[in-house]
Amino acid sequence: MPQHPVIMGLLAGLITWGFTSLGAAAVFSPREFSRRSLDIMLGFAAGVMLAASFWSLLDPALEMAGSDWGTLRFIPVALGFLGGAVVLRLLDMLLPHLHPLEGFEDGRPSRLPRSILLILAITLHNIPEGLAVGVAFGAASALPEAGFTGALILMAGIGLQNLPEGMAVSVPLLREGFSRRKAFLYGQLSGIVEPVAAMIGAAAAAVAAPLLPWTLAFAAGAMVFVVVEEVVPEAQASGNGDAATMGLMLGFALMMCLDVAFG
Repeated sequence: MPQHPVIMGLLAGLITWGFTSLGAAAVFSPREFSRRSLDIMLGFAAGVMLAASFWSLLDPALEMAGSDWGTLRFIPVALGFLGGAVVLRLLDMLLPHLHPLEGFEDGRPSRLPRSILLILAITLHNIPEGLAVGVAFGAASALPEAGFTGALILMAGIGLQNLPEGMAVSVPLLREGFSRRKAFLYGQLSGIVEPVAAMIGAAAAAVAAPLLPWTLAFAAGAMVFVVVEEVVPEAQASGNGDAATMGLMLGFALMMCLDVAFG
């Protein structure tokens, strides 16, 4: 495996982008996915992201911060966590986007086509995910004791939850009148930001090793913001709240088991 953290971040981001593309390919299936199925899968994605935020990001951040901050190790982690949420909130306010399943616009008013707004919505989701994967590999490179296994598990978890996110773009585009080919093209394009964000996260983590607790917590805060602001409301919006919640519980439990067993 290449040892340069930016290269590893790029490769990891390309893999998670591949999962987004696989999810977007659902438009080629002869079976039509119901809204209930999409809500369950979005709930599953939310559960994976929440579990990854703690076991793959916040928990290691607290451990790393202990060497410099001692009993006050919660301070950089809490500040980094809140910083990630604030940055994503600013993006949420400034970036025009359309909630894929609920169908309403958010962010700054825009005259962009609905298809572009749909893609921007999932792009907003993918920024913190790419950062999280990149930071994890950058941390593993800067501090070998952090372990590559944990970074690989995080990459697998992010990739897994990208499947329903790819579907959440391509399927609505199909309903907007796009051909299957175009719906797939735009659906997978929404994940292109992940390799870029992963390289940025890996470079930041590798260059500034003392800031690793901050960067890990920042990525966690950004992911939790997306889950609470975007993913969970989408999954709960159409009356399938109970099914979506059970999907979330399953995704959380699966990611927790993977991280504890192999991380």
